[in-house]
Amino acid sequence: MKRREFLKKAGVGAAASAVFGPVYAQALPRIRWRMAAGWPRAMVPFGPESGAQYLARRVREITDGRFEISAHAAGELVGTLQVLEAVRRGAVEMGHVYPGWFSGFSPITSFESGMPFGLNTRQQNAWLYFGGGLELLRRFHADINLINFPAGSLSLQMGGWFRREIQGPEDLRGLRFRAHGVGGMAYARLGVTVQNIPTGEVFLALERGTIDAAELIGPHEDEQVGMHRAARFYYYPGWQEAGSTTAVWVNLQRWRTLPRPYQEAIATACREGNERMVAEYDAKNALAMARLIRGGTLFRSFPTSLLQAANRASTELLAELAAKDPAFRAIYTPWLAFKQRSRRWSATNELAFDNFVQRLSAA
Repeated sequence: MKRREFLKKAGVGAAASAVFGPVYAQALPRIRWRMAAGWPRAMVPFGPESGAQYLARRVREITDGRFEISAHAAGELVGTLQVLEAVRRGAVEMGHVYPGWFSGFSPITSFESGMPFGLNTRQQNAWLYFGGGLELLRRFHADINLINFPAGSLSLQMGGWFRREIQGPEDLRGLRFRAHGVGGMAYARLGVTVQNIPTGEVFLALERGTIDAAELIGPHEDEQVGMHRAARFYYYPGWQEAGSTTAVWVNLQRWRTLPRPYQEAIATACREGNERMVAEYDAKNALAMARLIRGGTLFRSFPTSLLQAANRASTELLAELAAKDPAFRAIYTPWLAFKQRSRRWSATNELAFDNFVQRLSAA
């Protein structure tokens, strides 16, 4: 946001700015907030130029340093799975999270991050910003004393790391698998023993054999964590959570106390972060994939029979959740209609182009 626009929103005239310069910023208070992130410090969603720290820096820059947010990695204030309660109860002002972690609180949170066989990254952003999705989700969040902002996208994640090859849905039965969200619930219907392990603990759990397989994020992030040292087979696509949107959650009562320019600063920084993270992962995942292949990681596509079984399980699960929970149904019904419209458009133009280009590359 340009300085003149910021001053205008703060109620400060441009003419006065020319005379007194930075003195007018004193019309707005100095505020310090804390943000609890659900990510370990070493991971990109918390890293110095993405996610939580990026958001904090941009808010500071937009407000000329008058609104400062200190970003804290998982475990520094609260653990990953405690962020929701800490923010809604006001122990910290805001959190930076992957909403699907909290499906145990309500499966509605997975609409905010990504549903199994749901919307891809572009479709998810279209639904949130222009398809009514954000408005629907904010009604849910307001009831639990939060306001939410899309703040980054991990894009379509990988399916996960496995110690052995998967040749069909029967190979999933009894598998101890790290997953979360509604996608994890769908995996459970395929006979998987699902464990919702915090992100920072996944590598050690897989390396030590506490679990047999795990989905994390994608090539760049998984390589940084060292997942390729714990398992050899890397499966795709990540059907369990298609859109993979991260979010900033702000305590609603504290949000209402903020001056409007500071609210706009948070909203602007989150929107920037959402766009930026998609581009960052698209660039870095391609490089990491090449490195992993050179290092011996075996990229494998899930068998068609497994994807078909997973799609059936997911479709049945979502319908059942909608049938028994009016709040879930109020979001699911318009979401499903949007998904059907969006897929038809995507298949008409962009998918046709991508498929043709891929055939050219393979020739």
